[in-house]
Amino acid sequence: MRNKEFRNMLFIGAAYDLLMVICGFSLLGMAGAALALFTGVGLLAFFTVYTRKRYRKIEELNDYLTRVLAGVEPPDLECQEEGELSILQTNIYKAATTLRHQNELLSEDKKQMAAAIADISHQLKTPLTSMMVMNDLLLDETDSDRREEFLRTQSAQLDRMNWLIQTLLKLSKLDAGTIELKREDAVVTEIVEDSVKPFEIQFELKNIGYSKEIPEISIKCDKNWTVEALRNIIKNCIEHMDEGGKLSISARDTNIFTEVTIADTGCGIAAADLPHIFERFYKGKNAGKDSVGIGLALSRSIIEGQHGDIEVRSTEGVGTKFCIKFYKTLI
Repeated sequence: MRNKEFRNMLFIGAAYDLLMVICGFSLLGMAGAALALFTGVGLLAFFTVYTRKRYRKIEELNDYLTRVLAGVEPPDLECQEEGELSILQTNIYKAATTLRHQNELLSEDKKQMAAAIADISHQLKTPLTSMMVMNDLLLDETDSDRREEFLRTQSAQLDRMNWLIQTLLKLSKLDAGTIELKREDAVVTEIVEDSVKPFEIQFELKNIGYSKEIPEISIKCDKNWTVEALRNIIKNCIEHMDEGGKLSISARDTNIFTEVTIADTGCGIAAADLPHIFERFYKGKNAGKDSVGIGLALSRSIIEGQHGDIEVRSTEGVGTKFCIKFYKTLI
């Protein structure tokens, strides 16, 4: 009876019933009045019970929504009837489930962001601390050779910080979808040559043998970003190879995809680390001391952003093989 509309409907129903009783008495006497009274009361009672049931259902749905908005875990709605209210109930349950799922994703994103910020802070803190120490030493150092050594160390740390920041910015742009990866014809030999070129001096310094076996084939990709992805993989291979190691790059073409394989004879990746090497800031037991753990994550984001696929096979003490597939049709 707290509902104003419900009270008004009861009042109108009672007034109409009274009018029917008066009309029945005027036309048929007491028998007509009694018939009109019993009929009207019965219909009014049925209407009251039915309407109260519907309002009670609406009130339950309102309580359910209130609990959802308050962040309280609501009970599952059971719907076994047909009709508009049942459809409304089903849609409210779907909306509440979607909101709950979105809240869980948002909470997970916040945790990942906090972890990423902590990792970034840690990675930047190390070179910053080193540079601060070097700067203090430079203030008191008079020997020119020592000062030059300190400056070289600072320059190396600045290069490392710049690479880290630039890589993080690229990852952030890929995650946000602000970078449009083009699908244009690119010759595989040109992609590989551009990818290897920055490491030619390192090949000489570490006496690393390099070989390639690439047929004249083209792929649909964003050439610049694909070169970026391959460079990070090659960089990872070089970092895990001792002097005198070998790096080989090959390609093959099928009806479904074109595959580029990069293989090294380095220390290999532990079996426990293999499922995680493309995760950001993950460093396995064979990682170098200067490893950050985002190069391979960036490579995967670039390849998968072009609807490609990348996988790795490795044996400790033997070497590692990265297989990158560029599909000819989007799958």
